[in-house]
Amino acid sequence: MEVGKQFSDKALEDFRLIDLAVSGQNQQAFADLMQRYKKPVYHMILKMIRNVDDAEDLTIEAFAKAFKNLHKFKKDFTFSTWLFRIATNNTIDFIRKKRLDTMSLDTSYKDDNGDSVSIDVQDRNLNPQEEAIKAQKIELVRMFVTKLPAKYQRLVKLRYFDELSYDEIAKELGAPLGTVKAQLHRARELMYDLVKSKKDHI
Repeated sequence: MEVGKQFSDKALEDFRLIDLAVSGQNQQAFADLMQRYKKPVYHMILKMIRNVDDAEDLTIEAFAKAFKNLHKFKKDFTFSTWLFRIATNNTIDFIRKKRLDTMSLDTSYKDDNGDSVSIDVQDRNLNPQEEAIKAQKIELVRMFVTKLPAKYQRLVKLRYFDELSYDEIAKELGAPLGTVKAQLHRARELMYDLVKSKKDHI
């Protein structure tokens, strides 16, 4: 196709995987897309917020949001550019909420074609849609949480729905902080598996 000439081979392969995922012909396509971009998305978010636990949480949210809206993706630009913008905007919303200093953000990255892509970072005024954004995040996580083993469901609900810190969750459950972190990490991995294997959860 003529339009494909402006894209790298990797970007064209992404387009092929997206077509398969959206059409429902190949559930593995979701896993392949996540495998390609899980690490770069995580590292980009980690660079923005410098907190491993929050970066893992936000990586899940970015993929959940992207896969939920995959049918809306237009091939006017690369999938990586689209995904990174979703991840970045979601992280900026998180930063606003936490009242962190956005001035320290690295506001650019390079896409598959090596072009520098600028990220617009708005001021720290509260987004009037903050409650809507929060509700959307809860909806995304809710798609996965009911499929988790019972012992993980409460942890995830406390973390994502009640928005407790790891310390607060440990106190709530009367469990060691290390145990809470380990179990939440396992719950995240299970949610990744659900994303990869079950289109009807997306």
